[in-house]
Amino acid sequence: MRIAFVSYDFGEYSIRHANALQHWGEVLLILPRQLSDPHLSLVDSQVDFRPFDKPRLRHPLRQVSRMRWILRQIRDFRPDVIHLQGGHLWFNMALPRLKAYALVVTVHDPRHHLGDWGSRNTPHWVMDLGYRRADRIIVHGQQLKDTVADSVGIARAQIHVIPMIAVGDRPEVQQVDEEENLILFFGRIWQYKGLDYLIRAQPKINRAVPQAKIMIAGKGEDFARYRRIMVDSSRFIVHNHWVSHDERARMFQRASVVVLPYVEATQSAVVPVAYTYSKPVVATRTGGLPDLVDHGQTGLLVPPRDEEALADAIIELLSDDQLRRRMGSAGKRKLEAECAPQVVARQTVDVYQRAIEDSREH
Repeated sequence: MRIAFVSYDFGEYSIRHANALQHWGEVLLILPRQLSDPHLSLVDSQVDFRPFDKPRLRHPLRQVSRMRWILRQIRDFRPDVIHLQGGHLWFNMALPRLKAYALVVTVHDPRHHLGDWGSRNTPHWVMDLGYRRADRIIVHGQQLKDTVADSVGIARAQIHVIPMIAVGDRPEVQQVDEEENLILFFGRIWQYKGLDYLIRAQPKINRAVPQAKIMIAGKGEDFARYRRIMVDSSRFIVHNHWVSHDERARMFQRASVVVLPYVEATQSAVVPVAYTYSKPVVATRTGGLPDLVDHGQTGLLVPPRDEEALADAIIELLSDDQLRRRMGSAGKRKLEAECAPQVVARQTVDVYQRAIEDSREH
C-alpha cells in the first residue's frame, strides 16, 4: 500500500503515525518544516519525508504556490490513499483535484473551541468541505463521532473511532525524580481549557495538602487575567511560553498528578503524555476525555466548571500515594494496549483499505 500522509499541523503526532504506518506500506509524509524540525530525530529513515515551509494564511500567493507543490508531490508519489489530518483553508479547496485517489480525513476538532480565536480564521464550511469529500473519516472518540455525524451530516458507518497515537516519550532526556504534591496543567492556554477553575481550586487544595504546588506550562491568551485570580501566587510555578519537548518530558516526570479542567474538549494529547510517564489524570467529563480516562482506574473524572469537585479529586490523589501510583501504572498499560503506534497503525490501515474499496466503487 502506498500512503500519502499530509498535515499542516500536528508535528510529533504525524511523524510518529507515519513511522508506524511504514510497516504496512510505503509512506510519503508531507509536513510543515516549522512543526517537524523539533522532531527530526524521530523520523524513520524508511519514511519518504518531504517538509515544506508553511505560509501565513494572509499570504494567498504563497499559499497557492505551496498548495500546488503539495499536489505535485502527491501525484508523483501515486498513492493508493491520502490521509489528511484535519484540513486547511487553502488545501481543502484543492481536494477536488485529488478525486482520483481514496481519501481519509482525521477530524481533530469538528467545531471551534471556546476562546480559540486563531482557528476561526478557517470557516467551518471550508473544513466540512474536506470532511464530506473523504471516503472515510477517523476521529479519536465516540463523542467526536456523534458530533461529526450530526453537525457535518456524514453517515456514522463512514466514521471510525481510533485512539490517538501515543506521543511524548523522550528516552534521551535525563531522568528526573517526581516531586511530591506537584500538580501539572500543561498545554495551550485558551478559555476552553478551564485553567481558571484549577486556579480557584488552589485554596481548598492547600488547606488539605499544605505543600501542594500547581505548575502551569504553556502559552495562549493573555495570562494576566489568570494571575489576577490567584489568591496566593507563591503556590504556582508558571512557564508561560512555548515548552520544548525535552522540557515537557522533565515536567511530566516531576509531576505527581496531571490535571485537565477543560470546560469543553474534543480529544487531548496531554492524557497520552501523562500515561507515557505513568501519571494519574484528573479530568472533566466533557467531550472525548471520558474515552481517555477510565474513572477510578487511570484517573478521576469530575464535572466541568466545578472547582470544588476538581479540588476534591486532586486532594484524593495527592493524599494516597498507593492509589496514585496504581492509577499511573494502569494509565501506562492503557496507553500500551490502545494507543501504541503499532496498534493505532493497524486500525488505521483497515480504514485505508475500506476507503480504497469505496473509491473504486465510485
